[in-house]
Amino acid sequence: MPTFVILEDHALVREGLESLLNTHVPEVAVLYSGPSLAEALGIVAKRACDCVIADLDLGDGVTPVEVVSAFVRQEVPVLVVSALGEPEVIRSALTAGAAAYVTKSAPTQELLAVIDHVLNGWTWVTHDHAELMAHSPEDIDLSERERTALTLYASGLTLESVARHMNISRNTAKTYLDRVRAKYEQTGRRARTKLELSDAARSSGLL
Repeated sequence: MPTFVILEDHALVREGLESLLNTHVPEVAVLYSGPSLAEALGIVAKRACDCVIADLDLGDGVTPVEVVSAFVRQEVPVLVVSALGEPEVIRSALTAGAAAYVTKSAPTQELLAVIDHVLNGWTWVTHDHAELMAHSPEDIDLSERERTALTLYASGLTLESVARHMNISRNTAKTYLDRVRAKYEQTGRRARTKLELSDAARSSGLL
């Protein structure tokens, strides 16, 4: 029995997603459907969940990276279904570990195909999204791990949380961020403090 959590602040969208799941996914169980990240995380902590379908703009001030990483830390696949289609938002969600990103304008059949992929333990990355992830903005030559560490740290996570999310030691996480700082400073951009790193990441389209 596939189990889902739907994190969405618009009731009509939630009802539409629930109807879609009940119609097309055999023996589906929706453990939670609502707008509260805290309540959704509470459910996931107690019950095994096969997929979280999450919006990124919940109107609560939580960043897309924080929404995605909160579930990824609990090893729950996240399928983003969002009206936000800006490259920087897509990049930050995928960097934070989202299994797939679908805009709310996508056809129903595409969403069903993505759900099937996620339930089978796969990721869904379109050609455009792959191109987006392959290149660092502003010609800053960041590795994938450096980009991930920067995105997580700049979004507000502590160094310890970044390390846990990436399944690395605190020292390794610090090393990645030190490399990021050095690379930005080679281009003349200040990136010593967390605030400066956040500004750099935002200007680079990572947040």
